[in-house]
Formats: sequence, structure tokens, C-alpha cells
Amino acid sequence: MSLKIGDTAPDFSAETTEGTISFYEWLSGNWAILYSHPGDYTPICTTELGRTAQLKEEFAKRNAKVLAISVDDLQSHRGWVKDINETAATTVEFPIIADPDQKISRLYEMIHEKASTSATVRSVYFIDPDKKIKATITYPASTGRNFAEILRVLDSLQLTSRFGVGTPADWEYGQDVVVPAAMKNEDIPAKFPKGYREVKSYLRYTPQPDK
Repeated sequence: MSLKIGDTAPDFSAETTEGTISFYEWLSGNWAILYSHPGDYTPICTTELGRTAQLKEEFAKRNAKVLAISVDDLQSHRGWVKDINETAATTVEFPIIADPDQKISRLYEMIHEKASTSATVRSVYFIDPDKKIKATITYPASTGRNFAEILRVLDSLQLTSRFGVGTPADWEYGQDVVVPAAMKNEDIPAKFPKGYREVKSYLRYTPQPDK
């Protein structure tokens, strides 16, 4: 199996730091960020989990839940969470999956044999309320994830899902968006009444529809 954008995210049940969850039930009509860590007590991942906890309200505003996974066991996770809370001056309140048998990690192709036969690579899956994978990002072990970018991608995916627009390079929430190339100029006013500007026949901008 090879998971790609547009595929249905596989369902699973798991033991987590917040109790046993069934993924589809836990998703419950929300967006989800599922991201993996190669192991507990790793320095870069410690900063990332702390940053995720600090951004709790930002994810909540976007109706997005966060779910982390590591191949270590639940007891190890609980000790690690104490360190994360201490070092980031925060409180981790999202689930961290215990996956010592690598079942879920392999289900989501988070084990890349050329990198490691046991530790997960640092993948991020963006999953919509219909359980579809909408985007993925994979980082090397040495590079911390950019959570401003994760939130930006989430904003773009949600906007595209609602309004059928595109977002240009370096787009940030509130900026102009791109009209679909297939849309005729005469059809734009009905769909995007705020107007548009044409740079090329195939490159047209309109104000963000919900701003």
C-alpha cells in the first residue's frame, strides 16, 4: 500500500496518553494533524510537541485535532510528557500514540527502511473531516518542523475545500487567492463577487472569499 494525497486515511485503534482511541470516532468531523516521532526523549521532537501544546488554541480555531505517534510504549510517553511540559512551560493535552509493535507506523508508512528499520521518519499527515489525506510533509531527523507552515497549509487546505480557490506562493491568511484556471472570466462574478485582477489569462487573483 502506498498512501497518497486523496487516499482515505486508514482507521485504527490505539493506546495513547489520553486513553484508548478509535481514530475515526476520535476524528468526529474535525480536521486532524497526525505526525510521527522517531522515539521518546529526542531533543528536536521534544521542542515540537511543546510547540504543538502551546498552539492548542490555534488548532482549535481551525477545528483541527492533533495526534502524535512514537514507537515507544505508554510508560515512556508519560515520562516524556513531563519533560515536554517542563521545558516548554506548557501542558500537553493531545494524545500521543504508543506504537511499540510499529503496527500503526507501518500502516501509515512512517517506517522508511533506508532511514531506519524501526524508528519512524518525521511525517505529517493533514486529514480532512471526510478522512481523506489532503497533504503530507516529511522532515529529516535534524530539522525541526515549522508550525507556522503547518498552520498555513491547514488554512490553505480548508480555504480550498470551502471555496475552490488556490493559494499562491508564500500566501498567508487574509491575502488574495488564485481563481481556478478552468473558470471563465464571465463566471467569476457569480462565484467571487469581490472582483478579480488578471495578470495573465491563466493567472487571476481575487480577495480571500471569507474575509
